[in-house]
Amino acid sequence: MSILQPRSSRILRVGGVAKSDLLNQLCEAGVGLNPLALALFSNDGFLTSAEQRTLRLAQRSVAQLGLSQGGTFDEIAARALAQGLSLCPLELGPHYRLAFPDQEEGALGQALFRDCAPPGSVTVASQPISADDDMPKGFYLRVIQGVPWLRGYRSWPGHIWSPSDVLAFTETQSAA
Repeated sequence: MSILQPRSSRILRVGGVAKSDLLNQLCEAGVGLNPLALALFSNDGFLTSAEQRTLRLAQRSVAQLGLSQGGTFDEIAARALAQGLSLCPLELGPHYRLAFPDQEEGALGQALFRDCAPPGSVTVASQPISADDDMPKGFYLRVIQGVPWLRGYRSWPGHIWSPSDVLAFTETQSAA
């Protein structure tokens, strides 16, 4: 299976797993974690739900949200909300990585990049747990040399996301 096309959606179960158990599941599945992802896991603001629930995920590129020149995270979130989408709970990132390990590698053979979402990555659109620019803002999924990764990222409120960047949201109506 290939990486999700930006207008696709998937059903995902989230919650019912303690944060430490979720981290163990990622490690047992061979998922790579960068230091920023580990910083998110160690932050007291990252909470997991005791109750399991089912969510419908929808991916959209920034351009598909109507921001053809790109936009800030707040602009992206507002456009998503207007289209019936919501920000994801932070814990969705690890569950998403575990549920969909078959993401294709998107940056293979491309130049190194910095301060932008890597090609082929999917950023889980979630409310940051801290306004501090040094604190990671959330998770993104990508594959590096065949290894599925869950990576944390830093950003600042004025950062302009590229029109081609893909973010995952939840559909406002959760699935049964």
